[in-house]
Amino acid sequence: MSSIYYQIALGRVGVAMAKPSGFRAEQPLAPDLSADRSIHRGGPSSTSPRRDIVFVVNPRGANGRTGKEWKKLLPYLRSRLGRECNICESLTSGPSHAIDITREAIREGADAVIAVGGDGTLHEVVNGFFWDGKPVANHEREVAHPTALGLIPLGTGSDFARTFGWKNDPHEAIERIAKGLRSRIDVGVISREHGELHYFINVADIHLSAKAGYYASRYKRFGNLCYVLGALQAFVGHRNEDLRIRVNEGEWEVYSQVTAICIGNAKYFGGGMKITPNAHPSNGNLEVVILQDFKWYDFILKLHKLYKGTHLSVENVSSKSVQSIEVEHLSGGGSIYIQSDGEHLGFLPRKICNLPAAIEMIC
Repeated sequence: MSSIYYQIALGRVGVAMAKPSGFRAEQPLAPDLSADRSIHRGGPSSTSPRRDIVFVVNPRGANGRTGKEWKKLLPYLRSRLGRECNICESLTSGPSHAIDITREAIREGADAVIAVGGDGTLHEVVNGFFWDGKPVANHEREVAHPTALGLIPLGTGSDFARTFGWKNDPHEAIERIAKGLRSRIDVGVISREHGELHYFINVADIHLSAKAGYYASRYKRFGNLCYVLGALQAFVGHRNEDLRIRVNEGEWEVYSQVTAICIGNAKYFGGGMKITPNAHPSNGNLEVVILQDFKWYDFILKLHKLYKGTHLSVENVSSKSVQSIEVEHLSGGGSIYIQSDGEHLGFLPRKICNLPAAIEMIC
């Protein structure tokens, strides 16, 4: 597989070289990344080589708005970064293409891969950082630091960005890239017996909310209203279910009448709902929030609390910090939905673990 990068450096558009030039970090990586997640500033000095930065863009995202906004953003991107970086644009052509682009960019030694768009594009780029259960590595040359992840929120924006307090402002995102400050962040990984691993950076969820997300994907053309439409459809025929849960390899426990389980590496999902308010991608844990015995009217009455992140004190809501959680349907049926970062993954059972300090991110 070979993707084509379009080099836009210094305002010129043309096909970039297949093998980017080597890179050098301003400072070496700290040996104990779990102890000090703040790495270094990657901004170039007068003697630093130009950095190769790959921008992964889904031009059809947000009903085509992402592609249109990206074209408008390019002149500013060139003026701000073009003198210091080789800017490589890579447009996705379909599902999972961003995963392939990211893996190739890392193997060829890119300094950073930037997801341009919403949480769906970011989700695929994060999965591109891994292959066969291991981080993708540059096998062809020595590098002082690994490829970093970056984000320019475009289109409908990014729930993940809200955790860091980032505005839905691409110009601010470009300034972050220009400064090049990196920090190690955690990633969640979802597994099942004899199945592939799946990675997420924001929130994974189970049962009603995952079913709502599955239906919401059909209404993306309506913007954030898609979450409301998806929830309404998910409520039709919904039943709370008894689930078996095991935390941190401990004893199995039965949770009765579970409505939804949300496992947060970050705080927000569903277009701004602060569902796991104590989560953060740099704390080494996942926050699990369990809603039990909720009726449809509970969501209406308590929706404002879910958006503000004040729902943890509500009756039938529990929260815990974990490093791993396993969830099974007590009846053994394969009808309980699971998704991560808004992407449908299938049905239970699943195991979800935290990978501390797994990726460097420009932040």
